[in-house]
Amino acid sequence: MNNRFPEGFLWGAAASGPQLEGAGSKHGKGKTVWDYWFEADPGKFYQQIGPETTSNFYNQYKEDILSMNEIGFNSFRTSISWARLLPDGTTINPEAVTFYREVFSRLRDHGVKSIVNLYHFDMPYRLHLKGGWENRETVEEFTHYAKIAFETFGDLVNTWTTFNEPIVPVEMGYLNDKHLPGVYDLKRAAHAAYFTLLAHVKAISVFRESGHCGEIGIILNLTPSYPRSDFPEDKEAAKWADLLFNRSFLDPVVLGRYPLEMAEFLELEAIDVPYKNTELDLIKDNTIDFLGVNYYQPRRVQAGDKGIGVGLDKYFKPYQWPEAKINPYRGWEIYEKGLYEISLNIRDNYRNIPWYVAENGIGVEGEEAFLDEEGEVQDDYRITFMEDHLRWLQKGMVEGSNCFGYHVWTFIDNWSWLNEYKNRYGLIRLDLKTQTRRKKKSAYWFKQVAVKNRLPEKW
Repeated sequence: MNNRFPEGFLWGAAASGPQLEGAGSKHGKGKTVWDYWFEADPGKFYQQIGPETTSNFYNQYKEDILSMNEIGFNSFRTSISWARLLPDGTTINPEAVTFYREVFSRLRDHGVKSIVNLYHFDMPYRLHLKGGWENRETVEEFTHYAKIAFETFGDLVNTWTTFNEPIVPVEMGYLNDKHLPGVYDLKRAAHAAYFTLLAHVKAISVFRESGHCGEIGIILNLTPSYPRSDFPEDKEAAKWADLLFNRSFLDPVVLGRYPLEMAEFLELEAIDVPYKNTELDLIKDNTIDFLGVNYYQPRRVQAGDKGIGVGLDKYFKPYQWPEAKINPYRGWEIYEKGLYEISLNIRDNYRNIPWYVAENGIGVEGEEAFLDEEGEVQDDYRITFMEDHLRWLQKGMVEGSNCFGYHVWTFIDNWSWLNEYKNRYGLIRLDLKTQTRRKKKSAYWFKQVAVKNRLPEKW
């Protein structure tokens, strides 16, 4: 292995509209669930920083795109704000059109390919009031929104994704209190997941029926599930975790069908998903062109509490591997080999579909402790994290996995839901008081790798 990546390999970063843009209540944008939640309960948010300003990309995108060019990006993934483009669901906001067209045009002019995502957790508040993803009407609204986005920006964008991490709003909103509606209800979770998938395939159908040029996919956060032991009960726990958190979306979007085990789970939980046979045909006929994979950590599990457990505890429980490397700031395990195992799984079980690493990164709290005398963050930990993951990714590619790019999370330190700016992920540091930007040491390392299209022998 010569450390070189294939010609045309994509190097860049991922971001999202609600976490980067700011201008949360300006320029015609409608209210999202996050705008509402911060207004209603700011104490829920770390240091009470809301989604109004975030990283101010709306006003500083020209400077930021120049910085992307300076650190070797040839691609960048962001999202359109549904509530900005269609504030009332029907009327197109001209200020949003101007803004996004300016961004996509400027990216193109600087040699940075746009990968544009339609939904990144930012449900319009007006639809939340109607039930959000539990309401079939939201599916039709999303399909209309997707159609408008394709028509409005299709001359500038030829690579689209429908959803970022669709399992997360299901898990965090219906099995946790980290997203709205913040309930624990497996039946409601299953309904929300199904209607999200239906919205995804209907958007793909609209894209293809309209004859748009380019490709369309989805971005899934894949968490390889490892059992505590080889005992059958632990291996069964890993099977259930993989089914619910990976295969529940991965199988239908790539293979066009749900896993057979999903029917078993729904029967065990007495959940009746309101599907129609015509919709199952739609899922079968509208598989993705490519897959984006977000990878941060594995999922380690042990046998659940059969008969006495509540919710998913009946099927599996978390397990802390004694040998795990842990990011102490985030509490997540760092397991670089997981990316290699994902690459082989895609190769062997998912028709070796073209895919790319859509997010990979490490969040660190208190990065000011790593500032040198010149004010530059010496984030060697981030360099090590990226390099170690890239070496395992490259091994998977050498063994035949069809990966075409690597994006870090993220470009500039950004706002992150209830955690806000607690953990910093950016290649560029953001000063919250002044909104000024400063490249970290990792930005220079990333440029070296991206421009040379190869990993260094050493740093």
